[in-house]
Amino acid sequence: MSATLQLRARVGQRSAHMIICGDDGLAHRLAQELDAVCGEAVTVVLPSRREGHGAEVVALHRDPHSPVELLISARPDEQTLREAGVERAAALALTYGDDQTNMTAALLARSINPSVRLVIRMFNRDRGRHLELLLDRAAAAHAGQDDAFIDASTTVLSDADTAVPELVAAAAVGHGPTLQVEGKVFRGVVRPAGTPPHATDLATLAVLSGTHMDDPLGEDSAETPGANGTQLLPDTATAYHRQFTHGRLMLEEVTHHHAPASPARRRTYRGWLSDRLGHLPWKIFVSREVTAVFGVLAAAVVLLATATAVVEDGPLWKSVYLPLLDIFTMGDPATEESTARQVLQLIAGFVGLAVLPLVVAAAMNATLAFRTASANHIPDAGLHDHIILVGLGKIGTRALAQLCTTDHKVVVIERDPQARGVALARELGVHLLLEDAAAPGVLDLARIGTSKSLLVLTHDDGENLDIVMAARESNPRVRAVMRLYGDDFAATVSRTMRAGYPDALTRSRSVSALAAPSFAAAMMGRHVLGVMPVERGSLLFTVVDVAGHPELEGHSIHAAFKEHEWRVLAVGPTTSRHSASSTDTLGGFRVDRAAFDWRPPHGRVLRHDDRVVLVTTRRGLDVLMTGVQPRPAGRRPHPAQ
Repeated sequence: MSATLQLRARVGQRSAHMIICGDDGLAHRLAQELDAVCGEAVTVVLPSRREGHGAEVVALHRDPHSPVELLISARPDEQTLREAGVERAAALALTYGDDQTNMTAALLARSINPSVRLVIRMFNRDRGRHLELLLDRAAAAHAGQDDAFIDASTTVLSDADTAVPELVAAAAVGHGPTLQVEGKVFRGVVRPAGTPPHATDLATLAVLSGTHMDDPLGEDSAETPGANGTQLLPDTATAYHRQFTHGRLMLEEVTHHHAPASPARRRTYRGWLSDRLGHLPWKIFVSREVTAVFGVLAAAVVLLATATAVVEDGPLWKSVYLPLLDIFTMGDPATEESTARQVLQLIAGFVGLAVLPLVVAAAMNATLAFRTASANHIPDAGLHDHIILVGLGKIGTRALAQLCTTDHKVVVIERDPQARGVALARELGVHLLLEDAAAPGVLDLARIGTSKSLLVLTHDDGENLDIVMAARESNPRVRAVMRLYGDDFAATVSRTMRAGYPDALTRSRSVSALAAPSFAAAMMGRHVLGVMPVERGSLLFTVVDVAGHPELEGHSIHAAFKEHEWRVLAVGPTTSRHSASSTDTLGGFRVDRAAFDWRPPHGRVLRHDDRVVLVTTRRGLDVLMTGVQPRPAGRRPHPAQ
């Protein structure tokens, strides 16, 4: 029996019990994902039944057809992990918002059960990489003693990294998300009903529902198998007959718009300094207030200098110099000089007492205004077709870094000068406004009237909605993408905005919903290259070795296709892990960039030494990788499906 079949047999013998520890929407969405594809027990550890998403998880737990169990604990300490059953668990996901909490729990779990598969949410990339290496070394230390540990692994993911590509793609591309695989870029595009396929189309991904066939990311109802429902990975006959009545989502290779991604453009210090000096608000120092105060001071100096020149003999410079010393109380008392000189000195002293406080106040106000205004890098009036990014928190910072690897012009709005992404924005030299985007006139400063897209990623759902509605008033056709916390709220907002502005593209996305499929796939032991949302469902892209998969090996590409479950997109040769001659990475394997054939003949027979890129549904990937069939049809489908 092959190594892959042996591994699958061992996995089948082990408990498939899965544990989720979290305190926010990602834990809830992950529970929904596993509830949809996993027939074994899933234990969710939550800090509260009522706070956050506790009520939704409780509803899953109470569903008699759901495998979700519930454990309430304030923190994931050793006692909690043991009560959740980590000793017998196949996988543990740690999705707390705090890196330290997740790291501590992961170390505890590995010490309790060295063979458990760990999926850890971490924001700090370097810390996550070090933790992944440490935990994998700990698992490898036991692998030589027991073959059961062959399936132990550690996967560190960030919801920001998994969700940001879809958010950025929605803002930058519009219709259809993008996917980067093997150094190539692909895009899901909609072909309206009755239109022939394009030469760049690689495969049919879905036949869209009859209600929103023009927008695969805008449907707010769940996938349905009916005549008007979404058909993921349909067979050829279905795709052909429904192409005249329904839109189709096709996978298109993007070759003419894409330049290879490079590190974020960072300018030299000299270029940055020159640019900043050119955009500093020097006019503040000649404002009406400053001009008036210094004008009064200058007039007083002129009058006193004239009087001094009349009563005192000497050069003109001395007639100006002496009043200045007297005004600033820097001169010696004129006790041995004429009475007229003494009187002028007293007058100059009183003028100084009256004017100098005004001068100091005006200078301080101007300096403060200069510092505040110089923090902003306001775009020129001629800027157009740019993307406005609102919010530089965890998600916004990652989105900015990704946008700056493209040719898109970006304007950033962030009201907190201490936000984590402000330093990056300044380093990248993008237009930055340290203002409240919801305040009147701020979007106009960002040139919303001529912008192409608006990407709103603050933490406040209500504020995000306010900003998008204000933007719609200034530019009704701007493409708007907003981050919303709740799935139901996101669906309602998207539906309402499309009804109010039918000519404009509106996206409302939950980061947890976008990230959950990748976390779920990692818990089940597979690496997902990308996730493509389709209406309220999703398709997953992964790389698989043909060896050990009877569903693939020995079959032609046409015969290996399984309707609504998986489709072979590309075929390439198997190479050893971490080969020195390889130039790219796919799913933990090193492969040559040119190794995959993305247009293989349908009659091409898959051999033992082949590797394939697959697009699958969530259930299809589970069946393919574990051999476990989907739940019986009598189970009530979950809304997340």
